[in-house]
Amino acid sequence: MTVALTPRQRQYLKALAHPLAPVVQVGTAGVTDSVVTAVDEALERHELIKVKVGKALAADRTDTATDLAKRSGAQICQIIGRVLVLYRRRVHAEPTIRLPTQAA
Repeated sequence: MTVALTPRQRQYLKALAHPLAPVVQVGTAGVTDSVVTAVDEALERHELIKVKVGKALAADRTDTATDLAKRSGAQICQIIGRVLVLYRRRVHAEPTIRLPTQAA
C-alpha cells in the first residue's frame, strides 16, 4: 500500500544512492527469508539502500528486484547491472529523507 514514486522523486533518490555501497547481497539461493529480514533491517536503518545480486543467481534480476521489493514493502528506484536501489520510508523513527513534492 505504498504510493508510487514520481519521476522527480525517483531521480532524487537515485542521486542520493549514487555514492552508497551495497549493504545486502542476494546469493544463489535467491530471495530467502533471511535476505528479506536483512533488507527490512537495512531499510529501517537507512531508508535507501543498494542490494547486490550475485552472478550465480539463475533468476532474472528484474524478477528478483520485484520479489524483494514486494516482500519488504519497498519501492524499486533503479536497477543498474546487478545492483538494485530500494527505498522505503521509515516506520518506527523519524524519516531522514525528504522527498520532493510534485509541485516545481
